[in-house]
Order: sequence, then structure tokens, then C-alpha cells
Amino acid sequence: MPERPAAGNRAPDSEQAAIDAAIRDHRASRGATLPILHGIQERLGYVPPHAAAAIAAALNLSRAEVHGVLTFYHDFRTLPPGRHVLKVCRAEACQASGCDRLVAHLERRHAAPLHTTTADGGLTVEPVYCLGNCALAPALQVRVTPARLDALLQQAAAGERA
Repeated sequence: MPERPAAGNRAPDSEQAAIDAAIRDHRASRGATLPILHGIQERLGYVPPHAAAAIAAALNLSRAEVHGVLTFYHDFRTLPPGRHVLKVCRAEACQASGCDRLVAHLERRHAAPLHTTTADGGLTVEPVYCLGNCALAPALQVRVTPARLDALLQQAAAGERA
């Protein structure tokens, strides 16, 4: 698990280094708040809430302005995600095709309601509002490594033979 902020709202050194690097890399960008937030999330997997103070100071903004941007865009996380992030489409086609059953299954079987990370840190479940895969609804998205993709395809092929 990542280190937690120290007393006084100071980020742990590992987080602070990522925040400082993102600010340094994007400070001169037009509309720098979003590129900085993306840079932090790329480095850490989330944007620690205490990053708002450093961003605000660097861009001569209020903490409230930075916090407003951070919380307005649903793809920014303010807590570390689980090892796997599952996005569940909640758009109309997926609702009509049973995504609520999948959400209920995740809650019941895996103790993973929407907007949460399981206690073991293995899975974060996030709602999204269209994955662009309506023809195959309900749609889910999970990122996989090449090795995991090979294992999934091998498993699918074995299931076809069974």
C-alpha cells in the first residue's frame, strides 16, 4: 500500500517527488491544471488530495479551484486503486442488457460495490457511462498485460474444447 500523508498535510517523499515532477513537466502548459493532474495520476495511479496545495501554489490558484477540477472529472482518483480496476458500463444499452445484475453479483460475490476497492486491495470497481461497446452489452473493461491476455485466450480456447 502507498504511504499515507504525514501530519501537517505534507505528502510522503515518494508522492511528493511525483507531484513535483508533474508540476515541473506541465507548469508551462496552457491550462496546466489538467496536464499536471494527469501527470500525477500516471505516476501514482491516483491524485492524492494534498496535491491540490502544491498545484495551487505552483499555478497561483486557490486550493478550491484545483480541488474543483480534481473532483469534476470522474477519471481522477483521490485514493490508490486496487491492483485491478474494473469499469462497469452504466449507459442505457448496458442497463437494458443487465448491467445491474453484474453490479449486484460484484457486491454479493466479491464484496465490491461500485465506487469501492476491496479490503484486500485487489479490485476497484468504477462506473462509466459508455464504453462504446453497446452491441455486446453489458460491457466491462479491465486492463490486462500481454501475459494475462494470453492466459485469458488459452482459458477461452480450453472452454471451447470442453
